[in-house]
Amino acid sequence: MVFRMLVKAGEEGFPAGEIAEQLGIPAATLSFHLKELANAGLVTSRKDGRSIIYSMNPRGINCLMGFLIEDCCQGQTELCITAECCEDVKASKRQNKPPDTKRK
Repeated sequence: MVFRMLVKAGEEGFPAGEIAEQLGIPAATLSFHLKELANAGLVTSRKDGRSIIYSMNPRGINCLMGFLIEDCCQGQTELCITAECCEDVKASKRQNKPPDTKRK
């Protein structure tokens, strides 16, 4: 949920305290997860007064996605996730049921 929240916020990000408040996560737990996301290069942090603002790192996310799909489906791109699959996931969320993961 933390990562998704930061992705939705974009480069503007959120102060750590606001993330903890919105998600109902104890500060120590949130700090651990933010540190690991930062170590993985998926989020960045910056100081703003007394607050630390966390935001997504688009370059890090793109690198991770590239790594994950580099050998996806053994080079058979027609087997990879498409926009159609994304629509299936969105539809299942609207209907509050698990997405259909079977290939059509």
